Formats: sequence, structure tokens, C-alpha cells
Amino acid sequence: ATLNAIAKSNGLARGVAVVDPAISEAELQALHEGGIRGVRFNFLKRLVDDAPKDKFLEVAGRLPTGWHVVIYFEADILEELRPFMDAIPVPLVIDHMGRPDVAQGPDGPDMKAFRALLDARDDIWFKATCPDRLDPSGDPWDLFSKAVAPLVADYPTRCLWGTDWPHPNMQDAMPDDGHLVDMIPRIAPTAALQRQLLIDNPMRLYWPEELG
Repeated sequence: ATLNAIAKSNGLARGVAVVDPAISEAELQALHEGGIRGVRFNFLKRLVDDAPKDKFLEVAGRLPTGWHVVIYFEADILEELRPFMDAIPVPLVIDHMGRPDVAQGPDGPDMKAFRALLDARDDIWFKATCPDRLDPSGDPWDLFSKAVAPLVADYPTRCLWGTDWPHPNMQDAMPDDGHLVDMIPRIAPTAALQRQLLIDNPMRLYWPEELG
């Protein structure tokens, strides 16, 4: 379905795939030709029972040129995952910033630990996403904006944005997608930051060949 959607986008879409670590080089190349530019490794206990780090590292070493790895985990296992992430030989994108407790504020322990991760490598990116999942105060998610805006300001070349549509596993509390879009100027208040968040950074990650 993802490959079909990319094919119908006339070059306007690229994708990330969850793959079997035993995937062949030929299958990886077919995904590349279809517009896939990364693989995703899940470490949420409710999504996977046992994430095979050794197999993940093996496939990460075989990815086509220009691909990256998306990692999804919760803040309480960040330190446990550090050696694994350090060993991945391609750029990393951290989904939803590793789910920090935004109620701690921009200087809380979760954000400090995440900043330490970003400072460890200059090829680690993050998605400044999902106030609806991360902010217990609810819409308009003021705790999220206060915690995340400084992160976007301090790492403007490594942040990405997204809606997380169609909001899997949130059927009992679906967010208003318009309100999610309203978060953009709150975490990226200047035109320059918004361009980096929405255009320049994703272009560098997904369409580098078009930048010359």
C-alpha cells in the first residue's frame, strides 16, 4: 500500500518501511526504487515482545545509500538503547523525541537526556510530533509547546514535523488534525524555523538528490 501511494504521488512522497531483518539486498533495492528511504525499529513493549537488536544492526549495515533508521522508544529505556543506537552506521530519526514526559518542562530530566543523545552525534534527527500522545493536559497541549519549542530552536537543522495521521491506537480520543497543524507556529515561531521544519530538513533527508 505504501509503495502504491508513493508511485501515485508523482514524486511528492517518500516512505519508511518496517522490514524483516532477513530481507535480501534485491528486496531492499526494490524498496529503494519504490521510494522507500528508511527502516523503522520499534522498541515499545506494547508493539513488540522482543526486538532483536543484533538482527536490526545487521540489516542497518546493509541499507541502500542514503537511507536512515527510524527508532521508536519510550524515555525510560533511552540509556539502555544508547549502545545499540551508537552502533547504527546510518543517520537516525527518533520518533516523537523518544516520548519524553513533557510535563517535566524543557529542562526536565527526559529532555536533558534526549539532548545528550542529540549532542552525541550530528546525524541524529527527531520528529517534533504527537502532542496528543505526549501531553496529558490535552488540547491545546500547552505543556508540549513549552517543552518542545526550545528543542526545535536549539536543533533547527535536525527537526521534522508530522501529524501521525491516522493516529493508530487512539480511536477513543482522536485529536483534531487542524489543531495539530496549529502547533507548528508554537514550536517553530519564525518563518525561517518553519521552513527548516517543514521543507529544508525533510528535503535533505528524503530528497537529497534534488538539492544538488
